[in-house]
Amino acid sequence: MYIIIRLQGFILLSVQAHVPQLKPPPCNVNDGEQCVEAKGMKAMIFFVALYLVALGSGCVKPNMLAYGGDQFEQNDPKQLKKLSTYFNAAYFAFSVGQLVSLTILVWVQTHSGMDVGFGVSAAVMAMGLISLICGTLYYRNKPPQGSILTPVAQVLVAAFSKRNLPSSPSSMIRVEQVEQVKILLSVIPIFSCTIVFNTILAQLQTFSVQQGRAMDTHLTKSFNIPPASLQSIPYILLIFLVPLYDTFFVPFARKFTGHESGISPLRRIGFGLFLATFSMVAAALLEKKRRDVAVNHHKVLSIFWITPQYLIFGLSEMFTAIGLLEFFYKQSLKGMQAFFTAITYCSYSFGFYLSTLLVSLVNKITSTSSSSAAGWLHNNDLNQDRLDLFYWLLAVLSFLNFLNYLFWSRRYSHAPSALPQPNNAKEINPYSQLHDHHHNNIIP
Repeated sequence: MYIIIRLQGFILLSVQAHVPQLKPPPCNVNDGEQCVEAKGMKAMIFFVALYLVALGSGCVKPNMLAYGGDQFEQNDPKQLKKLSTYFNAAYFAFSVGQLVSLTILVWVQTHSGMDVGFGVSAAVMAMGLISLICGTLYYRNKPPQGSILTPVAQVLVAAFSKRNLPSSPSSMIRVEQVEQVKILLSVIPIFSCTIVFNTILAQLQTFSVQQGRAMDTHLTKSFNIPPASLQSIPYILLIFLVPLYDTFFVPFARKFTGHESGISPLRRIGFGLFLATFSMVAAALLEKKRRDVAVNHHKVLSIFWITPQYLIFGLSEMFTAIGLLEFFYKQSLKGMQAFFTAITYCSYSFGFYLSTLLVSLVNKITSTSSSSAAGWLHNNDLNQDRLDLFYWLLAVLSFLNFLNYLFWSRRYSHAPSALPQPNNAKEINPYSQLHDHHHNNIIP
């Protein structure tokens, strides 16, 4: 259903970009030409299309990952090992898609128009939908469990009221409901520690691209690297590293740790958060060097100098992002897998919002505390701004965030092995062995 909604959004964007009557007249900003703002029906069509794409994306991605995980028999040790491989493979596919969109699709849109670019996106979505439908007969489906918000709300209301609920079956609080709340509360600190990680990602998609524009983008005399394509560097790295990680590192580490994933998801997340700090350190050092060369020597650094911060973050993302998906999925009770993968994507949104907030706060604080009226990032000119200091601030925040993660991860002691499962479920949670007798336990 949500794939169809997303497909409709891309089709609507393609149609609007193609039909002159549905879009504002063309203009050239580089020539100083004043562009006409889209209003009325044109603006409405554009925003409806964007919201359709956003709604489809927000619902498809978490459910797709959780549904893929449901295809594995988690009470089978061999299948449990394959589950870790699945998350690596899923992120590999995600990286390939991101790389194609940042390179080939950008080239198509630049040379053939936005309508063709959106049309290609719609065609690829249609192919994905057909592929999904073709495998319908082979999928393993769990029975619908309903929203987890209802039982969680029931437990919280019961705890807040501090009194026994009526004894009717519809209002009784079961052990499983309490465990759902415990899981939710226990993973919130882990989730919150990934927000700063995604704030760093926001810099690589904004300020670091601006850095690239201030550098020499020539690869050869006739070929320039588009600064926006710098965002593809982490995904190029991931395409090579993820298969190597799963093929060589996981089996090697498994011999020493005995863990089906090589290292536990919590350790994987922690290592990624630690590496993210050095991405900002590399960015700060580069910006200091670039600014000094530009201001004092009137020279321009090659854009190749910017690659370390992207490469380090790509390595960090391989550990943090995939580890977080695997961690959330394996901690989940029935009906919680899609919810937890969904809040994984919420971390991206919170990270970008935090980035915007930090920029505003830094500008406000530095403009009042310094002798100059402008803040570190006020001028929109890297040679006048102090982006290097902002990167150092993020490096410090990232390291403090890592220490905060160590605090919470060491205290994370929730044991999903004691969680009950319904007798009529088609799939069995691997952490619920020998505990079915708890199913009918009721907390009055």
